[in-house]
Amino acid sequence: MAHKPRSQMIAETRGKLLSAGRRAFGTVGYAEASMDDFTAEAGLTRGALYHHFGDKKGLFAAVVSQIDAEVTVRLAEITERAGGGWRGFVESCAAYIEMAIEPEIQRIIHCDGPAVLGESWMTTSQSGCLACLVDDLERLKADGVVGDIDPEAAARLINGASLHAAQWIANSDDPEATSKKAVAAFRALLEGLRVRAAERVGETVN
Repeated sequence: MAHKPRSQMIAETRGKLLSAGRRAFGTVGYAEASMDDFTAEAGLTRGALYHHFGDKKGLFAAVVSQIDAEVTVRLAEITERAGGGWRGFVESCAAYIEMAIEPEIQRIIHCDGPAVLGESWMTTSQSGCLACLVDDLERLKADGVVGDIDPEAAARLINGASLHAAQWIANSDDPEATSKKAVAAFRALLEGLRVRAAERVGETVN
C-alpha cells in the first residue's frame, strides 16, 4: 500500500484535532475541555497538539477561525438568496445576530471567545466584518439607497450593534426570546437609517 503524502498526513492530523477540539469546546466549553480527552478522541498525543497548535489556546483560536470562515460563507449565501442590494444587506446583518442562538456559535464565539482570546482578537476578528460592511454601504450609497452618510462611521455603528446584540443573546437566560427582541430592534434601526437617508436626498426608495 502506498504511503500517504506528508502534506496529506499533516492535513488529516490537523483536521482530527480541530474536529475533536471543536466538539469539546462546543459542548463543555473551553475551561472544562481536556486536552487529554480530545487528543485521545482523535487518536493522537499531546505532542501532536503542541506541534500543530502550540497549546490548548492555539487549538481554540484555530477552531474560532474555522467557525468564523463558515459564518462568512453562510452570510454570503444569505445575501445572494435575498437578491443582494438593501434586502441582502439587512438579511445578512440580521442573520449574524440570529446565529447567536446556535449552541456552538453561542458558546465558542460569543461566550468563550472574548474571554479566552482577549480584546486584541476581538479587534482583529471584527476588522474583516467591518471592511465588508464599509464596502456594502459604499455600494448602497452609490446606488442611492442610503444618502449622505460616512460609510465607515455607519459600518462601525452597525458592527458594534450587531456584535453587542449577539453577545447579549449568547449570555441570556432565554436566548431565543432575546434573539427575537434583538433582531426586531436591529431591523428597525437599519430601516430607519434608510428612510432618513432617502429623505435627506429627496428620493423615494422602493
